[in-house]
Amino acid sequence: MEDQKTESGRAPRKHAPLNPRCMVCGAENPHGLRIRFSSDKEGASAEWSPQRDCESFTGVIHGGIVATVMDEAMSKAIIARDWEAMTVDLHTRFHHRLKAGHRVHICGWVVERRKRKILAEASIRNSNGREEAHAWGTFLLFQADKVELPQSNCPTTSTSTPSALSKP
Repeated sequence: MEDQKTESGRAPRKHAPLNPRCMVCGAENPHGLRIRFSSDKEGASAEWSPQRDCESFTGVIHGGIVATVMDEAMSKAIIARDWEAMTVDLHTRFHHRLKAGHRVHICGWVVERRKRKILAEASIRNSNGREEAHAWGTFLLFQADKVELPQSNCPTTSTSTPSALSKP
């Protein structure tokens, strides 16, 4: 049986299908950021003008949103190599605050691949080229026949009840 191809000529994604409702890049998400990335084997990039509805403090874009955007840039760089992987570790350094309405350049790239582990980085720069934030991510390729989710450090069952917490 011949492999099916998508409109882009790539094989369909088996474990991590692309989602048109993605919070960062999904064109069908009315509440999403709708960032349009371009990508190739060298990496992924986009221009973005964060809006006031992404703020935490007045005038400052929320750090979680900034980290999410850089995670997406790294993911797009990995997707450009036809790899299916998920983020298992993400570190972010904020050099300067991102301000609402100011256009920035987002760039993500793959640093290396070691068996199933992929190391990637991303950067957000202002219009003058100054780096505003940087991220380092570790991604894990899906195995051929199964999807593995990272293990949580959180307990699966609660050992305390609300009434027990309120007692002295």
